This record gives sequence, C-alpha cells and structure tokens, in this order.
Amino acid sequence: MNYIGRFGLEFNPFLKNARHETVIETTEYKEVNYRLDLLLKTRGFGLITGTAGKGKTTIVRSWANALNPSLYKVVYITLSTVTTNDFYRHLAEQLGLVPRYRKADNFRIIQEEITRYAVEKRIVPVIVLDEANYIKTEILNDLKIIFNFEMDSKDRAVVLLCGLPALNNTLRLVAHEPLRQRITMNYHMEGMSKEESNIYIKEKLSKCKANLGIFADTALEAIVNTAGGVPRLINKLCDACLIIGDSQGVDEINSDIVMLAISETELG
Repeated sequence: MNYIGRFGLEFNPFLKNARHETVIETTEYKEVNYRLDLLLKTRGFGLITGTAGKGKTTIVRSWANALNPSLYKVVYITLSTVTTNDFYRHLAEQLGLVPRYRKADNFRIIQEEITRYAVEKRIVPVIVLDEANYIKTEILNDLKIIFNFEMDSKDRAVVLLCGLPALNNTLRLVAHEPLRQRITMNYHMEGMSKEESNIYIKEKLSKCKANLGIFADTALEAIVNTAGGVPRLINKLCDACLIIGDSQGVDEINSDIVMLAISETELG
C-alpha cells in the first residue's frame, strides 16, 4: 500500500482492521451505547435498526467487547437464514453445549444452560442476533418461548436483534405481537449530520497519526455530501481517494479526486 507512506499514515483508518479498531464516538454511538447499557439492566429483548452501512454492527461489537466476561456471556449469531432447528443447534454450540438431534432437546438444554449462567454463575447471557431482518418467522415465533423463564416472570438473558428497518415492519405483524410487546429497547439509527461526518473523517485520520491536511476542505465537503451520513460510504470514498491520490502522485486530496472516487465506487 504505497499510499500509507505517501500520506504519512500509520495504517489506513478507513479499512476494517482488527488490529486497528478506529471507532469514532459520534452522538449516535453514545446514544446507542446508553440504550444498550439500559438494556443490560432491564434484560429482555432489545432492537436496533438502521439502513445498510449506518454502523450497527460496529457499535454493537465495540459495546459487547467492552463487557466484563466475568459478568456477561456474549453470544453473537449471524446465521439468520437457517432452519429453526439449525438455529437452536448453533445457539447451543455458542453456549458451549453439545447440540442434540431433536429441537425439543436443544430447547431444553439451552434453557437449562441460560438458567445455569444466570442463577448459579451469576453471569448474564447476552445474545446478539445480527442481520435479524432475515430471520425466518418460525425462529421469531420461538424466541419469545425459548427466553421465557418461570412462566414469563424472569428475564435471565439479554436478546438483541439488529437489522434493517424492514425488521420493524415484520415485528408489527399480528403474528409477532407477543414478541414485539417484550421489546424493552427499540432504537433506529439515522446516521451522522454533515458536521459530524466531517469530524468523523478528521478523527479517523487523527487515530492513525495522519496529517489532517490530507483532504482539502472542498474534498471533505464533496465526500460528506455524497455519503449522506453513512459511515460505510464515507470509509469507502476516503479509501478510494487515497488510492487515486497516490496513483496521481499528489499529496492532497482535492474535489476532482473525490469525483473520480465517486465514479469508481459507483456512488454518483
């Protein structure tokens, strides 16, 4: 990556990189964390929605990684399109169990293990279901049952559903009314304002010790206007700009380079 040296970067802050997590604490980041912390206290079901690229998974992952493992057992599931029994088997595996053949047996051992965590070990299971807008109706119907303890008098786990806005529409269906009524936290991510988007780019650059003058003001304005407050699009455009800038041998990204990046990433 020649542009790393050209622009004086320690790493590219606009790419996903487990070694260099560059989470920016925007207003929405702080709000989502506040809501998630409340959900930890109340337990039960929570819901976070937002259009693609708004940063749902990034925020939830950052929040979950910060939880004390002696107090919380985080289970992260993205297998949203599987059958009900496959879902049960995967959840059992993530809880450290040996899955059974029959759904009823998996149901039993999952409930027993969650109870063991919550009552005996005093560790709260935190079940994160990402891409939940793709979950089959049968699984949604079972969620309210599998996390029902002592005749629905106890909430022994946190169950967080994350997905696209269509998930809200699905949960409004009459068939899912019992589950929707159990949701104690529901937050929809709107994205960043233009001002925050500008700050987001500058803070990303600051995290990798870069010269903040890499992007001209007109370039920043063009990126912000095109991305519409969506972090993933901002990252995609900035990364493309760095590559194009390096190929052109320039030390500052201008609006012309941004226009080329917009065209290359098919965002125009």
